[in-house]
Amino acid sequence: MFAIVRTGGKQYRVAAGDKIVVEKLAGEAGDTVTLDDVLFASDAGEVKPTTGLAVSAEILTQGRGDKVIVFKKRRRHNYRRRNGHRQSLTVLKILAVGDAKKAAPKKAAAAPVEADAKPAKKPAAKKAAAAE
Repeated sequence: MFAIVRTGGKQYRVAAGDKIVVEKLAGEAGDTVTLDDVLFASDAGEVKPTTGLAVSAEILTQGRGDKVIVFKKRRRHNYRRRNGHRQSLTVLKILAVGDAKKAAPKKAAAAPVEADAKPAKKPAAKKAAAAE
């Protein structure tokens, strides 16, 4: 089974066990992420509906790509600018394709903050006119 997923503005064809390099995703190495934006899914030549499908992946590494040199020049104006750029990347290993979306476990709500910390400030008293 394979699927076409969209992440970082690009589309990737993925199957279980594939390794792909995508733009940076939040998380650390070893974390599991879910790619919910499934555009197409197929199983043995049979097209499957994509509603409720998700692709689960494990983050292998967080890194940076090769340096790209940006060089600007305007002839006869003594204008030269050299700049470099390295894109942040994430390497993913696809664990499963076509899992149903599962609700993430809800985190316990924070306890409400007591109002006894500091009383509200009173408005400043107007000063009497000193020039009389």
